Amino acid sequence: MMNRLVNAALAAAMTFALTGAAQAVETKPKKEPSAAQVAARERMSKCSLEWKEAKIGGKLAKDMKWPAFWSACNKRLKEGAKA
Repeated sequence: MMNRLVNAALAAAMTFALTGAAQAVETKPKKEPSAAQVAARERMSKCSLEWKEAKIGGKLAKDMKWPAFWSACNKRLKEGAKA
């Protein structure tokens, strides 16, 4: 009986130790976002603000959903940046 308890405690301790070691090995430093990723995030932020303002102001079509709005807004902002 005592042998089983000791074995169970050792197994649990080893499991926790291995889990912690595995997590430490898997942790990698975060890479900085690329310029394109930063630009996409800025466009999404701007479109999100436009969406909220249009929604509050009642300027959206009843069937307009965020994905369609985002697509049109993103395209417009990308074209504006190229000009």
